[in-house]
Amino acid sequence: MGDRIGDNNFPPNEILKIGGGIFLSISEQLERDKKIKQEINKIKKIFKDFPKDKTKVLEGLINEAAFMKVLLEDTRADLIKKGLTELFEQGEQSFNRERPEVKIYTTFMQRYSGVMKQLIDLLPIEVKKQEADALMEFIKKGKLK
Repeated sequence: MGDRIGDNNFPPNEILKIGGGIFLSISEQLERDKKIKQEINKIKKIFKDFPKDKTKVLEGLINEAAFMKVLLEDTRADLIKKGLTELFEQGEQSFNRERPEVKIYTTFMQRYSGVMKQLIDLLPIEVKKQEADALMEFIKKGKLK
């Protein structure tokens, strides 16, 4: 599942199931992968003056930060579109409950903030403030009301 992305024998809108029951067409997955690569490149630019051997060590954190940011943006768009709650019915009872995506979003936001803080703390002081401000702006933009 989800491993047919590079195979051109499948139509672009074939649906793939990925972890957690999320369904994406191949074109949507390719678009997400493109966004992740763009985010990786954006973060790597911040560390362009870092010694290459140290940048290699940071690669895992950079990849995770990029992945989380793209998923946060996608999840935020979903929450804006579909709302924070859903009608839950069980037998004759029905009530509004928080959508599971809210918890996922909150958890990812905390982890993304932690990973980005680790990366920012490694930067020289003059770059650190600028990147910390950008992180705070992203976090403020993503606050759920």
